[in-house]
Amino acid sequence: MKERTGIVTMKGNPLTLMGNEVKAGEGAPDFTVLDNNLSPVRFSTFRGKICIVSSVPSLDTPVCDLETRKFNEEASRLGPDVVILTISMDLPFAQKRWCAASGVDKVQTLSDHRDATFGTAYGVLIKELRLLARAVFLVDQKGTLQYIQIVKELTNEPDYESVLGALKKLT
Repeated sequence: MKERTGIVTMKGNPLTLMGNEVKAGEGAPDFTVLDNNLSPVRFSTFRGKICIVSSVPSLDTPVCDLETRKFNEEASRLGPDVVILTISMDLPFAQKRWCAASGVDKVQTLSDHRDATFGTAYGVLIKELRLLARAVFLVDQKGTLQYIQIVKELTNEPDYESVLGALKKLT
């Protein structure tokens, strides 16, 4: 499996990303993750919608919590053609509990814990932690990657304005 270094850090310490590097303009790789009820969900079932895919290390951490709440807030303004998915290695039970406790109902949380198919397909699986790097991918209705943001420092939030600016060009 491909390994890349020098892309992300945690508290300044370098980490290794595993999996394929994806690029804007390419087809978005398909993957299968689990929803909060342990049912498999294939990414290809979202074809026809614009997808913001937010990859986070764990919903049970302050920055991931803040980021997912922010995207949940934005989701109410985006309309029915835009879907926001937050993917982490958290167990589906933990994701369900977190969503209920946080009032997050517009973002769909999905777990990559079983096979890490998302993490490896998008090159955001952290070798040292078996968590996902903080990243945002924007995929258009045809399944093409239009925007990629891998956040350099895991403890930082993504640049929301940049994501939403890229989204506006598609809507």
